[in-house]
Amino acid sequence: MDRKLLDILCCPTSKHPLALLGSSELDRVNRAIIAGGVVRADGSPQADTIKEGLITRDHKLLYRVDDGIPVLLADEAIATTQIADFAR
Repeated sequence: MDRKLLDILCCPTSKHPLALLGSSELDRVNRAIIAGGVVRADGSPQADTIKEGLITRDHKLLYRVDDGIPVLLADEAIATTQIADFAR
């Protein structure tokens, strides 16, 4: 992801700055998605694993990045509290 773009992006809900999701965090998220226990803010299940993601600096919400495009919709956010052993 373009560093300049990343510098200006923020969470649409909390307005916290965003950072790239680390590989170990991405692995934890995808394991939880595969196990079927991850839902988005709108209550719909996150059925597909994610290849890239952005996380708020407070590590409470994450957003997927689809084909290099951040999906920064409040309803699409994933709360990290539902992911076991997620680094906070």
